Amino acid sequence: MMQNESNSWHGTTILSVRKGNEVVVAGDGQVTMGSLILKSNVRKVRRLGKGDVIAGFAGSTADALALFERLEAKLEQNPHQLIRACVDLAKDWRKDRYLRRLEAMMAVVNSTHSLILTGTGDVLEPEDGLIGIGSGGPYALAAARALLDTDGMTASTIAEKAMNVAADLCIYSNKNIIIESV
Repeated sequence: MMQNESNSWHGTTILSVRKGNEVVVAGDGQVTMGSLILKSNVRKVRRLGKGDVIAGFAGSTADALALFERLEAKLEQNPHQLIRACVDLAKDWRKDRYLRRLEAMMAVVNSTHSLILTGTGDVLEPEDGLIGIGSGGPYALAAARALLDTDGMTASTIAEKAMNVAADLCIYSNKNIIIESV
């Protein structure tokens, strides 16, 4: 794997779970530099638009904040059109000389769509409504898939349990979990 690709997936856990009429995005709070924990309570999940869109990021914090701002502008240009706003952002991200250097991934959801955005121009909608990005993403995703069909568990409960599994396995993730729900 190329160095810049591994950085995109390094150092956090973001999980989105869609079950029934609920969709959530959860993120841990840990920021690391190598093996050093710099901060344990960073908010990597944000509401965008008029509060009806939730986005979580994995990767460089400054880069992700720049992408949040760009996505917010795209949502203002294309209200109630999440896919179009995300495709426009992905086009800019891939083509713009400045944006191309940003190292981050995003999970973006609203009440009807769950999307993964990457700097390579990808806008992916998983068929099962589950998204896991960041270094702990695969652990959280596997745990969420195992819990998804459990009766009586809400999307929020599944996300919390899966994030805790990821925090137990991934040294770059912690249990300071923020969960936002639509």
